[in-house]
Amino acid sequence: MNILMAASEAVPFAKTGGLADAVSALSLALANLGHQVRIALPRYYSIERDKLERMEGALGVPVGGGEEWSAVYTTILPGSPQKNPIPVYFIDHEQFFGRDGIYGSHGEPDFADNPRRFIFFSRSIFQLCRKLAWYPDILHSHDWPAAPAPVFLKYGERTGGFAHTASVLTVHNLGYQGIYSKDNFYYTNLGWDVFFNAGFDDWNMMNMLKAGLLSADKINTVSPTYARETQLSAHGFRLDGALRYRGDDYTGILNGIDTAIWNPRTDTYIPQTYSEKDMSGKAAGKAALQREFGLPLNPEVPLIGMVTRMTGQKGVGELFGPNYGSAWSICQDMELQWVILGTGEVWCEQEVLSLASRLSNFKARVGYSEEISHLIEAGSDFFLMPSRYEPCGLNQMYSLAYGTPPIVRNTGGLADTVENFDEEAGVGTGFVFNDLTPSAIYNTVGWAVWAYYNRSDQITAMRKRGMEQDFSWERSARKYLAMYQSCLGKG
Repeated sequence: MNILMAASEAVPFAKTGGLADAVSALSLALANLGHQVRIALPRYYSIERDKLERMEGALGVPVGGGEEWSAVYTTILPGSPQKNPIPVYFIDHEQFFGRDGIYGSHGEPDFADNPRRFIFFSRSIFQLCRKLAWYPDILHSHDWPAAPAPVFLKYGERTGGFAHTASVLTVHNLGYQGIYSKDNFYYTNLGWDVFFNAGFDDWNMMNMLKAGLLSADKINTVSPTYARETQLSAHGFRLDGALRYRGDDYTGILNGIDTAIWNPRTDTYIPQTYSEKDMSGKAAGKAALQREFGLPLNPEVPLIGMVTRMTGQKGVGELFGPNYGSAWSICQDMELQWVILGTGEVWCEQEVLSLASRLSNFKARVGYSEEISHLIEAGSDFFLMPSRYEPCGLNQMYSLAYGTPPIVRNTGGLADTVENFDEEAGVGTGFVFNDLTPSAIYNTVGWAVWAYYNRSDQITAMRKRGMEQDFSWERSARKYLAMYQSCLGKG
């Protein structure tokens, strides 16, 4: 199949979260299975032109009652199979994308012209295909910035070379929908009948994700449990009705992880590699992690790690709030060590730094480091993820691969990947709780710490079971291929 990925992010070019990892990793897995994959991205200011090749000519993109013109740059996705390389095409429009930030900046967290920026991008990919004389069997859009593309395909572009193109839309996080004033709709060049028929209308606003969900041939999200949760009001962000309506065409496919990067057997970021057959390297990682964060070098005390965005979605209010059972209580009451790496809401950044200044067994670092992220996964004894909701989650899968049992809430992809510890049967790969409350977090962390001190053989067995799990992208890619096959010919 010819498959075009349309997305606002893809590693290593632009990234704010797991979307970027998923787009590139899925593309590589599909190419390794023999399919022709191409990726379309905006060319943001941070992506240097001199490292790309400029294509001849320009794109004239019909938007806003006229045309906007764009240059196109290209390169090959790193890691592409030699015999089946993946071209990446960058839509270069200086006014829209020649700025710091992907969706916003510190001064303007959500750019005012985002609807026009991504309407333009979604329309430009059709002109790109015409310029290349290459037409996809599958147009695969990701999240709200590329959600208008299935709308354009259904209501204006499914002619000529696109006559048999089918569209797929993947929701990586339903909490972000691209809701803006409907005054921006004129920029699509579509009639107002499409505004209502395609589903843009949302309480007198324009909802770009909703229109994509109602227009794509198939839709999916990134774990089976999250697919079920998003059809309920508690996690549906007001789109649960639309997802129930599309229920026959809506599925959950669990993301994979890049095992070429996240693999303790080959990881160059950790002091000593290891496997389930020889875990000695994990002890070396723990000592290195303790040194990195200035903790006492004590191999006997359990070490809890976190790499997280410090936002409400990740349960930071319950974890770092003032209630009994939160992080302060855990560190005061239990014999453990704790390290956290992340950025996010200002209050949370300040709180974790304050805790780190007052607690000898809690250390925090605000920011992000790929090397330290790998060290935390390898050196921790447990990895904590108390998410309010989690479409898929990657860190719990990294943790399992590194023999670090996760402590997680029973939601979304966490529920699909972590099997709760059963101390009687001696099975499980982690520790799972249901309610997002400080007491539930406190009790579950306490349970894991108790097992560490009193069930060491079971913890060792748990580590090995986790490392034997298969979270490769090939498995996920085959499920995407089955979904693609099911919607081909719908046009």
